[in-house]
Amino acid sequence: MNKPMELYDVTIIGGGPAGLYTTFYSGMRDLKTKLIESQPELGGRILTYPEKMIWDVGGVTPIRGEKLIAQLVEQARTFEPTIVLGQQISGFERQEDGTIMLTASSGERHHTRTVILAIGYGARKQVKLEIEGADRFEVTNLYYTVQGLEVFRAKHVLISGGGDSAVDWANELEPIAASVTIVHRRSQFGGHERHVSNMRNSSVKICTPYTIEALHSSNGTSIEQVAIAHLETGRRELLEVDAVIVNHGMKCDFGPVEGWGLDLGLWHVTVDEQMATNLPGVFAAGDFVTYGSKVELIAGTFTDGIMALNSAKQYLDPEAPMMAYVSSHNEKFKEKNRALGVIEDEESGQKD
Repeated sequence: MNKPMELYDVTIIGGGPAGLYTTFYSGMRDLKTKLIESQPELGGRILTYPEKMIWDVGGVTPIRGEKLIAQLVEQARTFEPTIVLGQQISGFERQEDGTIMLTASSGERHHTRTVILAIGYGARKQVKLEIEGADRFEVTNLYYTVQGLEVFRAKHVLISGGGDSAVDWANELEPIAASVTIVHRRSQFGGHERHVSNMRNSSVKICTPYTIEALHSSNGTSIEQVAIAHLETGRRELLEVDAVIVNHGMKCDFGPVEGWGLDLGLWHVTVDEQMATNLPGVFAAGDFVTYGSKVELIAGTFTDGIMALNSAKQYLDPEAPMMAYVSSHNEKFKEKNRALGVIEDEESGQKD
């Protein structure tokens, strides 16, 4: 006889910051939780810039991306959820009893009462430099991601792009590179205001509105010069470089989720203020969602996750409280506090 498939209260799809924090909070709400990530490791988009400094998470001093993820993973495991790696969910089928059967592209199935989608921008692909033959330099000194800063020490670096990552890398590299030049098609940059201000007040050479026109190499293997052109006047400059970093954003592909019947736009799924999608029992959080008061910060993804999980809890039990008790009053943490050697006075709540 086949063993009945285990039924979970909530299945969270996506193992980035939103999915990880939602997994932790689901444990606070005493729900049987499963987290599924399509990649072989947890972390989401932050894994593409592990050494990038992150400044804007409440209560956390500046922290490298890889360390933040390590802490989020440790926190997510607090209530021992089931974690599944390396499975992309493709199938979505509503059962007669209202539960949901999810099927991975590899054939594995997952039975759940609710779903929270925290898939970010889906399978994001780097927008490549549209110059013929540019790909041959990817093995030498043309970069689309930065895995380590030391590679660029004492080098003349050109960065193409104007978003958060381009601005952040300019600021990160300015103290260690011989020079940093940033080339952007528009005069305005899309990074956080303080970071843009820091860049403008540093030694970074800013070329706007310019675009890369050609890459020059005498040996055919590495870029030695970059030709840039002013988009309004056509004026051209030739810059000597040791490395080129291209950050032109990403193309998003939500994959099989696009066939589920969700109210999807080009970059996001539309949700209400409770993070509910147009599919009953399916909620969403993080970069994947858009709504009127959306906060485009990692801190905002945590709030999205809380709201989505609270909505899932009330979907399962309309009589349940709207939110979890704070940790200092939550029964689930008392045993964990004792394990940490923290003893609280039952009357006053003070720690000994």
